[in-house]
Amino acid sequence: MLLRSDILTAAEGEAAGVDNPQGVGAVLLICEHASRRLPASVGDLGLDAEALSSHIAWDPGALAVAEALSVKLDATLVHQRFSRLVYDCNRPPESPGAMPEVSEIYEIPGNRDLSPAERYARTAALYVPFHDRIAAIIADRTAGGRQTVLVTMHSFTPVYLGKPRAVEIGILHDTDSRLADAMLAAAEGGPFRVERNSPYGPEDGVTHTLRLHGLPHGHLNVMIEVRNDLIADEVGQGVMADYLAGLIRAAIGTCQQ
Repeated sequence: MLLRSDILTAAEGEAAGVDNPQGVGAVLLICEHASRRLPASVGDLGLDAEALSSHIAWDPGALAVAEALSVKLDATLVHQRFSRLVYDCNRPPESPGAMPEVSEIYEIPGNRDLSPAERYARTAALYVPFHDRIAAIIADRTAGGRQTVLVTMHSFTPVYLGKPRAVEIGILHDTDSRLADAMLAAAEGGPFRVERNSPYGPEDGVTHTLRLHGLPHGHLNVMIEVRNDLIADEVGQGVMADYLAGLIRAAIGTCQQ
């Protein structure tokens, strides 16, 4: 039987990283696809360097924007420290996308025909501690009488399966659209093309973290997707963090009126 210790060594550290744990802001930031790092136990999953540096392995720029938002909003940030190719922490264990055999045009040989024991070990090593950490932070905040506004940060590729994407920022929500509605209203007339539930929506299974930690307890929640060519360097990341911080602050203010 494979164990979680067979996936991550002690030297590789925890599945989740936490920045600004003492942040006093209302927002709790989550970045599920922050890293392209692979645990030594899985090798290269049968992929070449180009694939492992592409968007199938992580969300380029998302962590940098989330880190900047953490500073601007004095928000705690929880981020995944290993590639979503090993386990996509925005998918439940039963989802085929949790350990994908194919991502866009790439087949992932190292994820093919995983045994139940291998799937369990990855789930125990990566998914469970990541979401347990988020749940514990929210529970502590609630016990202290603090509000939690859940914001998950992602990026998407400008071209998908050969089709260009015109949307620049997606504001995504599940059944609770309060924060998304307010952010979309605040974005009207702004410098970016901002759309609701685009380029993905809840029907694509991308709102798992919101469903797990936001909806059951009534926390304001939203998922943000940014086209990754806009955040490919520090300048773009800074511009986007400033813009999103403004939207988030305005939307929270609206929701609290």
